[in-house]
Amino acid sequence: MKSSDPEFAPTVDSDIVHKATATKPDRLLSLDVLRGLTIGFMIMVNNQSGPAPFHQLSHAKWNGFTATDLVFPTFLLLVGLSTVLSMTARLARGATKKELFLHTARRAAVLILFGFVVNNFPFFHLATARFYGVLPRIGLCYFVVATLFLISPKWKDKVVIAVVCLVGYWALMRFAAVPGFGIPTHEIPINDHDANLTAWLDRQIFSSGHLYERTRDPEGLLSTLPSIATALFGMLAGMWLRVNQSTARKAGMLAMTGVIFLGFGAAWDPFFPINKKLWTSSFSLFAGGWSLLLLAASIYLVDVWRVGRSKVASSGLESAPLYTPFLVFGTNSILAYMISELGDSILHNIHTASGVSLKAVAYRAITNVVPDPAWSSLLCSVGFMVLCWLPVLVFYRKRIFLRI
Repeated sequence: MKSSDPEFAPTVDSDIVHKATATKPDRLLSLDVLRGLTIGFMIMVNNQSGPAPFHQLSHAKWNGFTATDLVFPTFLLLVGLSTVLSMTARLARGATKKELFLHTARRAAVLILFGFVVNNFPFFHLATARFYGVLPRIGLCYFVVATLFLISPKWKDKVVIAVVCLVGYWALMRFAAVPGFGIPTHEIPINDHDANLTAWLDRQIFSSGHLYERTRDPEGLLSTLPSIATALFGMLAGMWLRVNQSTARKAGMLAMTGVIFLGFGAAWDPFFPINKKLWTSSFSLFAGGWSLLLLAASIYLVDVWRVGRSKVASSGLESAPLYTPFLVFGTNSILAYMISELGDSILHNIHTASGVSLKAVAYRAITNVVPDPAWSSLLCSVGFMVLCWLPVLVFYRKRIFLRI
């Protein structure tokens, strides 16, 4: 995988390939729109080229935060939110908890398998295969939060578990001695690049060839704990969206919660710096706050104010062509992600006679017209996103959606 960002939220249907039927009248179009916007942005930022892309279109090098760092947390939040809607609907249709648990386990396993494929395509060298990654992390977080929801659909225990994940992760990173390095904030900084507990643990499990950054992995084992908290934020948002309140009030409360999360994340930053690669507890809260604000804004625009939505007089059905570009990605996010990752690998590994990759050839062609490195990188990434969007559009028009 070329980047540590990504994903998508699992959707409601259970079939591997599902022919779409009529959309439920109470479905929030805003969720698919936000998911599509997120995955489109993900494809762009994962495929920057050249030496100097725009700062906000690259991850923070270590501590800090950019718009790019918001992509993965937003997907994970949507994972938790979609889990509530999906499981509630299935239980209402008569599915048993045992059936849903088996479905959850299968879905998580497929995500992990897909992750292995995109991480190691096209060569699959087991000696250097990457087992961590975006999709495995999504699979693990989804399995945990879905199982928790099956055990209890109440919200209070989810709050407690999220707090335990965040505080527990901070306590481990702050007080646990890192073998060979010392105690954080005493002998080493709390977020030291390689001498942190997360990186050390991953090096005990895998050799350097299996880790994305050789000495550490941004989707490592221990940092999955605060990632679970991010998915639980989405689950709690999904529970709130099901209460008997107006859609506007629900969106307003999500926005207020987002502001509160931003405040807590910023307040924690001096003591446990915001860091996406370590998924610090402050990062989970800060990114979660922005994600909730994006969710609230999407609900207001699409579902409350109904911007770009109208009734077709002849049929009485609603039309929303303004959102079609986002819905193409948002309703088929797994397919879009797979196409982008596998397509990027293909472009990197097919070379011309002079030994230059096809992706490098495309970037050079753009720089001949637009020499500025930031703008040429942006144009290259937008072009690749459109290239990924076109095949997904074919599936969208045929109403075929890849599910897990």
